[in-house]
This record gives sequence, structure tokens and C-alpha cells, in this order.
Amino acid sequence: MAKGEVDPAETRPGEAVTPEEITEVPPFIITGIGASAGGLEALETFLKNTPPDIGAGFVVVTHMDPEHRSLLPEILQRSTTMPVVQIEHGMKVRQNSVYVIPPNTNLTIQKGILNLEEPSRPRGMRLPIDHFFRGLAQDQDSKAVGILLSGMGHDGVLGLRSLKERLGTVMVQDPITAEFPSMPRSVIVSGLADYIAPAGELPKLLANYIQSYRSLRAANPEEKRYLNMRTKILALIRSRTGEDYSIFKESLIRGRIERRMGLHRITDGEDYVRYVQEHPREIDFLAQEIPTGPNWFFRDPGVWKILRERLLGELIRAKPGDSTLRVWVSGCATGEQAYSMAIALEETIQSSGSDIQYQIFATDIDRESILEARGGIYIANIEVDVSPEQLDRFFTRQDNTYQIRQEIREKTIFAQHNILTHPPFLHLDILDVRSLLLYTSPDVVQKLIPLFHYALNPGGILILGIDYSAGEPLEHFETIDATWKIYRRAAGPGGDDIQVELPSTLIPSFGLVVGEPRLRKENEGSSIAALAREWLLSQYAPPAVIVNENGDILYFQGRTGKYLEPHPGRATLNVHTMAREGLRYPLASTTRTALQEKRTVTRGPVFVQTNGSEEAIRLTVRPIREIEGAEDLLMVVFEPVQDPVPEAGHEEGAAWKAATQPDLDKELAETRAQLQRTVEDMQASQEELKSMNEELQSTNEELKSTNEELTSSKEELQSLNEELLTVNAEHQRKIEELSESNDDMRNLLQSTDIAMLFLDNDLRVRRFTNPIRPIVNLQAGDTGRPITDLHISILDEDIVGDVRTVLDTLQMQMKRVQTADGKWYLMRILPYRTTENRIEGVIITFTDTTPLKKMKDSLEEARMYADSLVAIVHEPLLVLDADLRIISANRSFYTMFRTTRDETEGNLIYALGNQQWNIPRLRSLLEEILPQQTKLDGFLVEHDFPVIGHRVMRLNARMLHSDTGPERILLAIEDITGRDEQEREKTT
Repeated sequence: MAKGEVDPAETRPGEAVTPEEITEVPPFIITGIGASAGGLEALETFLKNTPPDIGAGFVVVTHMDPEHRSLLPEILQRSTTMPVVQIEHGMKVRQNSVYVIPPNTNLTIQKGILNLEEPSRPRGMRLPIDHFFRGLAQDQDSKAVGILLSGMGHDGVLGLRSLKERLGTVMVQDPITAEFPSMPRSVIVSGLADYIAPAGELPKLLANYIQSYRSLRAANPEEKRYLNMRTKILALIRSRTGEDYSIFKESLIRGRIERRMGLHRITDGEDYVRYVQEHPREIDFLAQEIPTGPNWFFRDPGVWKILRERLLGELIRAKPGDSTLRVWVSGCATGEQAYSMAIALEETIQSSGSDIQYQIFATDIDRESILEARGGIYIANIEVDVSPEQLDRFFTRQDNTYQIRQEIREKTIFAQHNILTHPPFLHLDILDVRSLLLYTSPDVVQKLIPLFHYALNPGGILILGIDYSAGEPLEHFETIDATWKIYRRAAGPGGDDIQVELPSTLIPSFGLVVGEPRLRKENEGSSIAALAREWLLSQYAPPAVIVNENGDILYFQGRTGKYLEPHPGRATLNVHTMAREGLRYPLASTTRTALQEKRTVTRGPVFVQTNGSEEAIRLTVRPIREIEGAEDLLMVVFEPVQDPVPEAGHEEGAAWKAATQPDLDKELAETRAQLQRTVEDMQASQEELKSMNEELQSTNEELKSTNEELTSSKEELQSLNEELLTVNAEHQRKIEELSESNDDMRNLLQSTDIAMLFLDNDLRVRRFTNPIRPIVNLQAGDTGRPITDLHISILDEDIVGDVRTVLDTLQMQMKRVQTADGKWYLMRILPYRTTENRIEGVIITFTDTTPLKKMKDSLEEARMYADSLVAIVHEPLLVLDADLRIISANRSFYTMFRTTRDETEGNLIYALGNQQWNIPRLRSLLEEILPQQTKLDGFLVEHDFPVIGHRVMRLNARMLHSDTGPERILLAIEDITGRDEQEREKTT
């Protein structure tokens, strides 16, 4: 037994332990189960299908009425042989035991010890499942499993996200099978679910995962084999995503790989490498999970307290009124940390009375996370981390979600960016890298410190976070708070002499190991190839830009300054706004055509005004389809035209240009007129919408206060409704159990075709079914009459005596009886037992067996007839089943081939006589020819038998099909050995 583990036999499941007994986290899996409305049935189904020796401890958290005593432990105990107890403060989780949260409490766990807390929020704001799952994730890491069953709302999603970030495993009930699918569906939409299945199938998945988890830990592969597997997997990730994941923490990489291996029940590293190679989607899962860390609003409250009370006000006061405060949040994931920074800045700016602007750059390596962050939509569970005032001011409520307001999202720019390989953002006032440092190896972090110094303005704030452990920053940083690792870049001189490595030099060569110069040469070769491609593009490729469907420039190629210039006013990178005179309208027309027709469009010559002169170019707009996920991107190429007019000379060229100029002017005028009409229509629509918006705004203000009151009431009512649903489900189950016997009896009497007669201890009729009437002369009003007063049409049987015998002995009697009309019945007489195990009469059932008896007699007669025919046939005859096993053989076969019944029946025909009958030509007949033709006559087979010598046999075969039984093969054997050769040839 492992150190710190207590033998379950020594302590009861609900026994509490003292702090002195806590030595380490339990080695077994602890499974948290969350359920709400409709979850009782799912919990019962789950526990009924869970093996009692599964090797996990279960903690059940549900929404309960705080003023109602819970019956859940007693109800669940009926579904499992594992002990089910209601949690008391200080209980230790034991394996193969179930613990149920009591009403009106919050539950936490520390080193396997369950602790109860009083709820700190009103009942409408309680999220007990989230609360417990977060604590479970922090306490158990990879030894935690979270299961979410039926329920309303979104409780559990944030907790399961924390659990997933800590290498735990997430299972949810299939929403199709859930009575209330909202909770499990929210987890699935969030992309957190590892397993999705009905409640009855989840235990099998859990048992498989536990077995795989234990096998993976027990395997303990050699370090060299693991490094080989790790190198191959990281190479596959780099090949697919273009990102080098070798710079992440080794513990994180290993934990994520082992977690994925456990999910797929793979214990060997080489097998997992092959699986990844065969399933490219697995690479995407690894690429998303490796850089994942804790992510919720206002994580690390100590950091936000220091920012609000000391740092943000100082930064705002130090900035000029017309400047912009710049913030970079690296490793932003789905945006909670970036939007938390925006909310803190908004609150500080308002309280200081300043009108300064701010800009937040939020970056992450994962593209899917960035897309989610841009939308700024979060489930209602953020109410736990965000105050009601902040929700009202900075969020818009949409059903069960909150969305960050538009004005906040406009000031937060999200981009896919790798701080380790891409150029950094500069001139920053705040750099927050807490999330980034959670999963980056310490040596790489140490190399990033000069880069952080380079990116910050003098006096800028660097937030490393409490998880930073790579040593103190450079001397050019001042310590603001040593606990939370917050620093300020020194404002004095001397900061610019720090040697800053470019991002591309921060990362070691992928997979590079000391003593492997070959890999270094390969990387050097690839770098030279990249430099060559870059030089060739700059020298020979025409200027171009890549834009999205809205015209926003995403990439510049070559010198585009002659065709694009900054537009006065607010900074923008829109190609239509930046287009020079003469290019704007052809560019808009060509772009629109390329988007609508999804083809490459070329227009030219187009004359562009460049610094007082005019240059002719060929304009090409091409949709980009080669890049996955980039179907809405366009490449705009500006190709100079050396001789845009005919070669006949300057005069003819001028004449050509003069002749085409009116057409161009006319086209331009029409385009401008169309654009003007469009603008006027849009302005008119805007005016109408503005007027309507003003009217609606006044109404909205009146409804706003009412809506706030209704929202809080709705939350309280929803919470109360869930609690009442849980209580109602418990009471309903009790009612169902009490009425189950009556329901079963009523349905049985109404639906069965079996003749049934219920008698009490005095042999009086209590109930009967209609099919009993041909046997016992009963009418609707005969209830209560003694059976001795009724006519029973059963021949040669004392039914009253049989009933009394059963009442005396309490043993069932079963007999075959015949009625006066010639029908046969199977009569059963059983004691009638109540739920209290009292005998209150008998039950007599009559099952009509007349058709079965007739069929049995007919089959027996047919069998005897067939056996007689087979027996008198002179030639040997075999009956085979579909698997070519011998069912029976006639006497001629036993005589001719000198074998017995015991040696023949039940054996394969090829195995007879020590495989004497394993004849290739016979195999061809039975396995290839006969199944296609179903019958065959005159098939000759020659063979030397060890016992009877050489034989020439003529075989006739028939395949007999039956609608009610299995197929049969009839094989007749005629010995023609010694007959005239001519007759044999004639037969052949």
C-alpha cells in the first residue's frame, strides 16, 4: 500500500480524518459528478452500471433546496452496492464510495479531504458544481475526472475548463438522452468534452480510462524511449502548425501527451506515434491543449488589486492627455484576461476623470482561441468572477450569455502571434505575460526578459505572475511586488545597452541534441533557403498586398508606397482608403468582381497618380484558395506596365490615350454617380434608423430598470425551480415505488393473453383475465365467489386439491392439463405474496400449449418418417449443417466406411477417420460449387482411404433451405469403384 493511503477496510467511507493523517493526495481517481434538474434518473442509471470495484471515489454535487432535507443518499443507495453517504465536514474520499453534497453548502477539496462552506452568494447566484470542479482540478490535477449530467443552465462549464487545464478528463451525458440538455450541451459547445455518451455507458468509459491511466503509470517507459516519442510528436506538430512546441515546459508536454494516450487507451509511445500519424486531427488536439492554462476573469486577485490601487492611476497621470496607453496581454487564450485588463482600465480612467485613450494587444498561439476571444461571448457563469456592476456596465446580456460591449472590443485587438518567433509589440506601458509563463520552460523565459525590457517604455509595467520561477529579472527592472512578480522598467539611462536577441534566435533548433551536428546543418540549410526566397521575392516579384473581403490589409509584399498611401485622420490599413488617385475606383470594381465571381480579375492599364506623375500598371485581384481557412482572402498585385500604349510611337500613343480617355472618364463618372446614389440611400436609411433608435432608446431606458429587477428575480426563480425540480424528482420516485406494484398488476391484466385466476386464502375469486373463461365459467360479477361453486372444464384433475396443497406447502405446482374441448394447457399454481411477504392466496395461470403439442407431435412423426427413409436407403447418406458438421448418417454409411455413430455425428466431415475425408475435390463441391447451385448430381470423387482402400464415388448433394430453421446439406454417396471405365467416362 502506498504511503499515505488508508486501507478502506480500516475506516468507514464517511469517517473524517484529522490534519495529522494527511500525508499526500490519494493515488486513485476522484470523480466529481455534477447534475441539476432531471439529474436523478441519470445518476441512478450511472451508478447501476458502475462496477462496485471500479477503483474511484465519487463526489456528487447537485442543486438542492437549502431548506429541504435531501433524500438523495437513500435513493442512490438503491442503485449501487457501493456505500453512499452524505458529506460531513472533514471527510476523506475513499475509493469505491459515493459522497453526496448536503443542502445549502458549497464543497471544496484539499488533499482528498472534503470541506463544507456556507454559500457566500444569494441562491440565484450559486454555482456549486463550478465551485467544486475548480477545487478538484487544483487538488487532483490529472487524477481528477469531471462528469456532467442532465441540468438547466451552465453550471459546471467553468469548473470543467479548469479541470481540463490541469490535465483532468471530462465526460458528459449525451444531450439527446438528457431530460434537460442545457448543462451537457454547454460543455460540448465549449469543446471541453473528452467523452460524450448516455449516462448508462459513461461508467464503462470511466472504467476503461482508469485502467489505461493505471497501465500508463505502471509502464514507466525509459527516458530515452520517451524522448524519442516526444521528438517525433513535436516534429509532427511543427509540420502541421508551423509552430515549435519544444520550448514549452517539459512537465506540460509530458502531461498532455500522457493524457491523450490515456484517452485512447494507448500505453506504448511508439503505438501513440503511429496513431498520431494515422489521425492528423489528434495533432490539432495536442496543439490546442499543450499551451492551455487557467483562464477566467480577474484571475490572481492580488495582481488586480495592485494594478487598481497603485499602478494604473500612476500610468494614466504620467501620460499626456492626447496619447494612448498601450497594453500587451500575451497568451490571452479566449480573452478573459485581456477583457479584464480593459475593464480595469475603464474603471480607473473614469474614476480619475481623465480622457486618455488605451489600446490592448491580445495575442495567443492558438487560432481557434483568438476567434472565440474576438466575439467576446461568455456563458452566464462569469457572474461568479465579475461583479453585478461590471456586468451591467461592460457586458450585454443575451439569453444565457454575456457579450463584451462593442466599445470595449474595439479597443482590444486580438491576433494570432507567437512571442517566441514573431516580432514583439513595442512602446508598451503594460506587458502581462502571466499566462505565457505558465507553460514556457524557464530557460526560454530567462532569454525573453531582455525582449520584455526592449518592448516596454521607460516606467512600463511587467507582470510575470506568481508562477514565474526563472530567477529575478535584469537589474534594469525595479521590483514593485515580489510576491506577485510585478516589475517596472527603470526610467533612467542605461537601458538601451541591453543586448536583445531577435525572436527567431530565442528558440533552439527543433529537436537539437548535443552531439547531433547533422540537425544543426539541416536547420542552417533551411535558413539559407528562406533567405534566398525572401531575396528573390523582393527583387523579382511585383508589389502586392493580401487583404480580406473588407479590404483590410493583412500582408505587404514589396514596395507598395507608389500605389498606397496613409489616409488623413484615424489610422487605418484598408486598401480602399489607402489607394492613390486613379486606383481607388478600378480597385473597388475589380475586387468586387473577384469576390462575386470567385475568379482572378485583371484590369489595365490603370493610370495611378504617384508624386505628381502618372504611372500605368496592370491591376490583378486573385482569390486565395490554396490556403485552408483562407477562402475569403484576396491578393492584390500592382504590376507596372512598361509600354501601356501601342508601339507606333509617341504621337500614336498619345492619340490612343486621348481616344480612350473619354471612355474612361465616362466610366468613372458612372461609377461615381452609382456610388453617390448608394451613399445617399445609405444616409437616408441611417437617418431613419437614427430616428427610430432615439425613440427606442427612450423606451429602453424605461424598461431597463424593470429588466434589471426581473433579471435578478428570474435568477432566483430559476435557482428555486431547479431545487424544486430536484425535490420533486425525489418525491416522484417515492410515489412511483409505492404505486409500482399496482401499475404492474393493472398493465399485466390488461395486456396479457394468459389465462389468470387470483384466489384468496378462502379460495374466493379476487381477479381474473378474460382468457380464463373457456376454462372456468366466470362472469364479470363472479368476484368473491368460491371456486368450488364454479364449473371447471378440466379433465381428470382436482384443481381445488392442488390449490390447497400449494397453500399448505407454499411450493409452486406445474402440470399439463386437458380441457373438455380437447385443448392442452400448462397450469401453474403459485402462492400470492404481498410486499410484506404475507401469503394472501394463490395465482393460477393457464398457458395454451395446444399448438405446441400439435407441432411437437407433427415434428415427431415427420422425424420418424425421415429417419425411416434414410435408414432404408441402400447408398451411404449424410446430413450436414451449414458449418459442414455431420448431423446424422445412415447405416449404409457406417457399414461402408467402417465407422461408428460416436465417431461421426457432431464432427466436421473433413475430420472423419483422422482427416481421411479432407479431400480437395470434396471441398470444392461443398464450399464453392454447392452454395452457388444448391444442388449437384453425378459429381465424381476418387480417393484412397487407409481402411477400405481406393474408392471411386459418385456424389449427389442438395442444399435444403428453411424459413424457420437452419440450412441443411444432404449428401448421397454411391460407390462405383470397379465399374467399366467407359461407363465412368459416360457418367462424367
